[in-house]
Amino acid sequence: MSRIQLLDPRLANQIAAGEVVERPASVVKELLENALDAGADQIQVDAEQGGVKLIRVRDNGGGIGADDLPLALSRHATSKIRTLDDLEAIGSLGFRGEALAAISSVSRLTLTSNVADSSEGWQVSVEGRDMAAQVQPAAHPRGTSVEMRDLFFNTPARRRFLRAEKTEFNHLEEVFRRIALSEFATAFRLMHNQKVIHQLPAATTDVHRAQRVAKLCGSAFIEQSIAVDIEHGGLRLHGWLGLPTFSRSQSDLQYFFVNGRVIRDRVVSHAVRQAYRDVLYHGRHPAYVLFFELDPAQVDVNVHPTKHEVRFREQRMVHDFLYRSLHRAIAEVRPGAETQPTRADDSALMNDEVMSPQQPMPSRQSGLALGMPQNRPPMLAGEGHQQAARYGDLLRPRVEESSPAFAPAADDVAPPLGFAVAQIHGIYILAENADGMVLVDMHAAHERITYEHLKTSWAEDKVRSQPLLVPVSMAVSSREADFAEQSPEVFQRLGFVIQRAGPETLIVREVPALMREANHEALVRDVLSDLLSHGSSSRIEAVLDELLSTMACHGSVRANRRLTIAEMNGLLRDMEATERSGQCNHGRPTWTQMSLKELDRLFMRGR
Repeated sequence: MSRIQLLDPRLANQIAAGEVVERPASVVKELLENALDAGADQIQVDAEQGGVKLIRVRDNGGGIGADDLPLALSRHATSKIRTLDDLEAIGSLGFRGEALAAISSVSRLTLTSNVADSSEGWQVSVEGRDMAAQVQPAAHPRGTSVEMRDLFFNTPARRRFLRAEKTEFNHLEEVFRRIALSEFATAFRLMHNQKVIHQLPAATTDVHRAQRVAKLCGSAFIEQSIAVDIEHGGLRLHGWLGLPTFSRSQSDLQYFFVNGRVIRDRVVSHAVRQAYRDVLYHGRHPAYVLFFELDPAQVDVNVHPTKHEVRFREQRMVHDFLYRSLHRAIAEVRPGAETQPTRADDSALMNDEVMSPQQPMPSRQSGLALGMPQNRPPMLAGEGHQQAARYGDLLRPRVEESSPAFAPAADDVAPPLGFAVAQIHGIYILAENADGMVLVDMHAAHERITYEHLKTSWAEDKVRSQPLLVPVSMAVSSREADFAEQSPEVFQRLGFVIQRAGPETLIVREVPALMREANHEALVRDVLSDLLSHGSSSRIEAVLDELLSTMACHGSVRANRRLTIAEMNGLLRDMEATERSGQCNHGRPTWTQMSLKELDRLFMRGR
């Protein structure tokens, strides 16, 4: 091998560019982050040929002084950090000091800026070949313009890896969308090949912010989402959470921001999946635009060159806060529930200790539009058809059963799902409410009601353990054995009694009573893996929920079971009082609404 020697600056920058600049979208990301850090509230992005030929980003931020312009294109040069303390509490978006140097090493770059309100500014230009900066006066208003042309013109091997113009622009637009969602107070404009793609004015009110989300994510998302705003102990989660019925076939509408930076993190992903676990149809993905704010010192954003990943210093606390917040918001999705931002008080959401996912969430029924009976006895699995027959005893019959249809009395206030009118094909309940017509899948709705009652009963009775006739011995790693030995209370709370029998051996002596037929060794291994990776586990809860869901399915009213009007009304009232009653246990919708306007339009009334 040859002797060790220093790389020349041009080659070093091109190597660094491999980490920072993957495609035109990478350039847009870095330039937009710099513009926001400069305090800009108006940013314009122009691109040509997917960004390969041209990317121009203009902002009205603080600008860069003439003396600092050449330095801005140097590696490891930044105005955003000074000491190690700054690095441990990052408050800016772009802070590495490599972006402009990396971009300029693989393109033709011109940077024009002005720090004053006069029209006179300064401009610096470089090309990837020699990296020699040329500074000269230039007319420019306050702010900065960065123009990049001919990406990878001097590295043809990398240029061959670029995709078609449409593909590259789609990536560029996605980056623009993420940044525009993160900074509502800033006005953005995106143009491609001289055509305006997005024109987004500053959004300073809740209505305007929702309008921006609708423009960037689609009006269907904002119409089928709930606003959340939950704060506790220095942690705040707010934004929009897609309803379970607005699920996607892929995870293409998931935006999660940490202190204004869009990220993808396994702790976050795990918490979201867990919160949606029993309300999504198999293989579907939730949609959300969520903003998480915490002390910058509690999150490390300097763990990946692209800054797409972060590391939380208190992972379990973050995971449990996110899970609890989302779980509670989803639980309140039921007919008649409030759609205003969910604000949880500290005592209701969390106590001083970190709660585990196995503890039941506090129930809250105040979101109903009308107070309904809520002290009904819990339904037990196995009661089957007898449960439906008892609905008529739970509330006052509102109509005579001999009447084929009915109109509520004058003193009746229509509840969210209205009053039952008829049963269709022994499967659906037709009801009338103040807005129009409601159609309910009676089996799916009753299945969710039964399931939620079973879960509540199980949580109140706690997890009952049952000793194994023959204890299970299992080989594990020393790390797993140490954890099981040091944290027996974690497994006891889940219904397991586990003892250490050697350096790498555990013995399972007791298991949850409902899971006596399960594969105990595999389940314990999965729980250990989750606890070591995430600080919590939902494996046991997931298996229990699956068992309870099966029991609820078999214990619910079946298709073609003829119900009386009183029984149908009883089912509707239970839906209004039951968490997550908008979906069955498998994630399918339980009811749908057709308004009077939609009915009129269907029959062309008023034309």
